Amino acid sequence: MENTEFKSGFVNIIGLPNVGKSTLMNALIGEKLSIITRKAQTTRHRILGIINEENAQIVFSDTPGFIEKPAYKMQETMNSFVTSALQDADVFLFMVELGTPIERHIKIYQKIQDNDTPILLLINKVDLSKNEEQVKKYIEEWQLILPKAETFIVSALNNFNLDSVVNRIKQLLPVGPAYYDKDAFTDKTERFFVSEIVREKILLLFKQEIPYSCEVEVESFKEEETITRISAIIYTERATQKSILIGKGGESIKKIGTLARKDMEKFLDKKVFLELFVKVKENWRNNEKDLKGFGYTE
Repeated sequence: MENTEFKSGFVNIIGLPNVGKSTLMNALIGEKLSIITRKAQTTRHRILGIINEENAQIVFSDTPGFIEKPAYKMQETMNSFVTSALQDADVFLFMVELGTPIERHIKIYQKIQDNDTPILLLINKVDLSKNEEQVKKYIEEWQLILPKAETFIVSALNNFNLDSVVNRIKQLLPVGPAYYDKDAFTDKTERFFVSEIVREKILLLFKQEIPYSCEVEVESFKEEETITRISAIIYTERATQKSILIGKGGESIKKIGTLARKDMEKFLDKKVFLELFVKVKENWRNNEKDLKGFGYTE
């Protein structure tokens, strides 16, 4: 007789910055929930993505990359999201990039190697491997460190071997009720994703410290029959950064807005009117009140 017991649980994706965690979750969910750039520390919050099936609900959790030496209170709170993910998982997806020295991951694997929670070690970006021998040797090195982990070679970007990962997750999940409504696919609001879309464009268009000193707050979000009207503020830490974000004759802020609006229209499936403003909020990354206002702390 077929087992039809309902299974549910939290599957937490952990790893260093820029190993492909956000790309993985977006691929698994089939929606762009986490913003993706080549820059480290793109993900700042813990974001849930939910797969609902007839007999299972899988709640994936994308986390910021673990920062070994936080320079700001904001980065400390980002690390706290990783810490919470290490405590409430039913299954860990520990993601590493093929060829990255194992010692770079020590702060993370030390926290999970003696844990009873099942670990799926995902060796990502195998599409960039030099040869089969390189992959085999890297797997063997990790098996010495995490002998209890099950290893999967994957390419999150190309959806390679992700079905195998999901099938194994389903086998490992405990029997239990659904934690979220069957139509839910995330725990975040549309306003949150709109702000993240703007922040992604800043990360893509600007270099050095500017993207990291920025935070985006949606001031108004008005849904009308044929259009959604959005007003958002980009906060940065210095007046010089504000000038660069606006650009000569408003050229830069206009470019951010154009790119962001197009993505918002795809995400919301509706025409969008977007207004962007830039304001200075000095040292917000070290200000507990500001961090709370931006959703980094309770």
